[in-house]
Amino acid sequence: MPEVHDLGLMIDSRIPLIAIQSHEETRTLDTLTRLAIKRGLPLFQWTMTDGLRRLGFGLELMPEDKLQDPTKVLEHIKRASTASIFVLCDFHPFLDDDPKHIRLLKDIAIAHRSNGHTLVLLSHEVRIPAELKNYSANFRMRLPDSDQLMNIIRDEAQRWSEQNQHQKVKTDNKTLQQIVRNLSGVSFEEARRLARGAIFDDGAITQSDIPEINKAKFELMDMEGVLSFEYDTARFNDVGGLEGLKQWLKQRRHAFIDGKGDATSGSPQLDPPKGILLLGIQGGGKSLAAKAVAGMWNIPLLRLDMGALYNKFFGETERNMRESLQLAELMSPCVLWIDEIEKGIGQGTNDQGVSKRVLGTLLTWMSENTHPVFLVATANNIRDLPPELIRKGRMDEIFFVDLPEAPVRNLIFSIHLQKRGQNPQDFDCYRLAESTDGFSGAEIEQAVVSALYSAAAQGEALSTQLILDEVYKTQPLSVVRSEDIEALRAWAEDRCVKA
Repeated sequence: MPEVHDLGLMIDSRIPLIAIQSHEETRTLDTLTRLAIKRGLPLFQWTMTDGLRRLGFGLELMPEDKLQDPTKVLEHIKRASTASIFVLCDFHPFLDDDPKHIRLLKDIAIAHRSNGHTLVLLSHEVRIPAELKNYSANFRMRLPDSDQLMNIIRDEAQRWSEQNQHQKVKTDNKTLQQIVRNLSGVSFEEARRLARGAIFDDGAITQSDIPEINKAKFELMDMEGVLSFEYDTARFNDVGGLEGLKQWLKQRRHAFIDGKGDATSGSPQLDPPKGILLLGIQGGGKSLAAKAVAGMWNIPLLRLDMGALYNKFFGETERNMRESLQLAELMSPCVLWIDEIEKGIGQGTNDQGVSKRVLGTLLTWMSENTHPVFLVATANNIRDLPPELIRKGRMDEIFFVDLPEAPVRNLIFSIHLQKRGQNPQDFDCYRLAESTDGFSGAEIEQAVVSALYSAAAQGEALSTQLILDEVYKTQPLSVVRSEDIEALRAWAEDRCVKA
């Protein structure tokens, strides 16, 4: 086990205090037991419920007092003369604002050369007080790699088979590999639990299990708040137009998912895509396109809420950004969607430099990130975005999402009618498309919705005329804000790729 080797190096380096932040207490204790046996050191575990007890091999008389009290156990360790490893489980509440416990730990650490004790603080959350930082080191248990994840899935499949008259679990290699990729970033026990849930439900591992696993993985990592998990991702069949973007994404799907391109033998390796910026008019379908990227690639979609990111306390906003990016890495492969990004890091904001620091954190991550996280940022106003964000190298491409032309408007009407249980062939979609010049996709959808309300109020079926009546009542944004839209179009003409 590599953890035994790495922890052994820490002990050989004579580090008196080791903090291990992990939810896998049993596995961590097993690793420490192996290490103690290998080093010939006594191993003790302390919990508030059981007190101090010996683990592993060997016997040692314990005091009659079980030493459940945290102060007493530290005093006992301080007096102990035999070099040992002491694991204090869930000790973190006794470190907060308790100077006596901190001093006792410091005394034990200072006396390490004479007593040889190694203290391990094991909990789901460990924050070392400033007084102890010079005597401590952090250690993280390794997460399972792809081979170990595959073995976990096979173990659970074998267990299901034994309980069901040795039937085989139904799956295919493509789905199995995708499940392995999507389980990366979780612990051994969490991976086992997720795999068991997928298999024991119906004795099969199918594409329908993937969204459920992604959602369960997100909930395990407690990402709610700044990051949200978008459960229902759109298909590109639900997006009218955007043929340029669709083709661009199809060409890069293999390079992103598998970490390599379709290059033939002897051809250069293709770099996985990093992300795109979708610029365009409000209601033009940028957000729907961002969702469709995840749907097309069949990977989870995370939405970063720039409003929830900001915190009134100094430094908290930047920390929220760093943690969000780290959590996106754990969810990889995934799409990270930042909607209306200019509202969070725009040049015009007056916030004592918070936006600039958030931008700096994002730019550093974009340059150094090696995880399969595809960034999709949407913006309505390119002029508010800092030039260092939109230069080549940061984003792979900037796409301009313009107002839909007549053939695309025809398709959008068909999509929204079909979504609401209507047969598009019963409507004159060509006439509807011709009458909605300058309408965005969102405005077309709203015309259909409003017409359905009118039809219900009048007690009649939805018709082309009822939709046209709603269209004639609408002043689209292209009319209300015509100057702004024309300026945006002019700016994008030679600077962006048409989506």
